[in-house]
Amino acid sequence: MEQKSVFNLIDVNEIIERLNKLTPNNQPLWGKMNVAQMLAHCNVTYEMVFTNKHPKPTGFTKLILKLFVKGIVTGNKPYKKSSQTAPAFIIANERNFAIEQQRLIAHLNQVKDLGEKHFEGKESHSFGVLTATQWNIMFYKHLDHHLNQFGV
Repeated sequence: MEQKSVFNLIDVNEIIERLNKLTPNNQPLWGKMNVAQMLAHCNVTYEMVFTNKHPKPTGFTKLILKLFVKGIVTGNKPYKKSSQTAPAFIIANERNFAIEQQRLIAHLNQVKDLGEKHFEGKESHSFGVLTATQWNIMFYKHLDHHLNQFGV
């Protein structure tokens, strides 16, 4: 199967269609988050790219992320159901479904509009410099995993 791309209008529109199939009442097929928390969780990835809201990891944590987590996040192998979540991505409080959904759609469009060239060689918050292909895998795989979690 060909890798979908967050830099491609057709693929981004497909992701947005899936996001628009969600409702505040969707129940997860696995995991603990409700649908609004999942959307907020997915937004953290883009907050790390486009804001300074989350502190960059340093020292031992940064080393562990680069050595062990980077390959999982940027590799082609799908995530396992109910896999461990990094602390910055844990959403424990309630969130507004509509706001989080619109934020995520806006982030997707921002990534698409910036394009592959913008992300080629761009430094990741947690993993150092990534290729555009690694950025794409990280963005798409995470979204696809959670959209599947909620059956869309």
